[in-house]
Amino acid sequence: MEASQGGTSRKVTVLGAGAWGTALAKVLADKGDQVSLWCRREDLSGQINRDHLNGHYLPGAALPACLTATHDMGRALDGAEMVVFVVPSHSTREVTRVAAKYVPHDVPIVSATKGIENESLQFMDEVLHEELPVAARENLAFLSGPSFAKELAAKLPTAVVIAAKKKDLADTVMHRFHTPFLRLYNSSDVHGVECGGAMKNVIAIAAGAADGLGFGSNTRAALITRGLAEIARLAVARGGQPLTLAGLAGMGDLVLTCTGELSRTRTVGMELGKGRTLPDILATLGHVAEGVKTTKSAYDLSKKMGVDMPITAEVYKVLYEGKKAAQAVTDLMSRELGPEFEPS
Repeated sequence: MEASQGGTSRKVTVLGAGAWGTALAKVLADKGDQVSLWCRREDLSGQINRDHLNGHYLPGAALPACLTATHDMGRALDGAEMVVFVVPSHSTREVTRVAAKYVPHDVPIVSATKGIENESLQFMDEVLHEELPVAARENLAFLSGPSFAKELAAKLPTAVVIAAKKKDLADTVMHRFHTPFLRLYNSSDVHGVECGGAMKNVIAIAAGAADGLGFGSNTRAALITRGLAEIARLAVARGGQPLTLAGLAGMGDLVLTCTGELSRTRTVGMELGKGRTLPDILATLGHVAEGVKTTKSAYDLSKKMGVDMPITAEVYKVLYEGKKAAQAVTDLMSRELGPEFEPS
């Protein structure tokens, strides 16, 4: 076991016991931190403590004894020296409101959730900024990048990015998560990093649908590239930097989610391409597919902000208006021709 920075064990609270939350909790516990994993379900916390496994969300990944689970929010956050939010995007506001009165104000607060809230059209940085106490907002950092939970738990090498307005905060969080198999980089571009992490799920549905329709590598590469252009346009409209989208939170995560067999959102798209209905797909998936909810938010946000996002619009029509995936591809290909890059 790798000792924590400074050689002392510290308490870290991870809010959210899905696959991703459990994998991050395991990384920190394997380093020697005392990790409190908050679960919404009491039966799940009991199973984790009894078996040292999260059999439902991350089967096969043995969890260290210094990782304990609880469904009691106050107990989870008591004495925490770092807090990590990893609940689904549609639950983040609700969970943050419950956690707000227990969250320490002077410790790093890391969000590893990717998405856009349906009702408010806000990204997670905006939701947390609204719901956390003023003093705690200064300590927000955001983790994103190519990172399937199953592969991270298996200690397969990858790299992610930590975005924060304060460089010293980003540096602190980087060192807290760094391991021989998890490399981190820092960024000050919170808006760009958040946008890349959320929007890659939308494009992954399109890429999966293309695979389900039997199209080839050319199609997938074109969708990834033009999808990245849409993400960059939205990020810049939010005040982000286009170069951020060429990095881990943009291209890195996008390629992973559009091509990886472990991607739930790609699976949704693939099954749509094969002709299955969305309710049927979601009923058999067993896990949250963030891209389905994020597509609606992204479509509504693009209209509100006046950002041209044709792939996102077609994914929305397939998911929410019953449009056939094959027709969506035809309509994308028959759009008016124009330059690849907009004049600066």
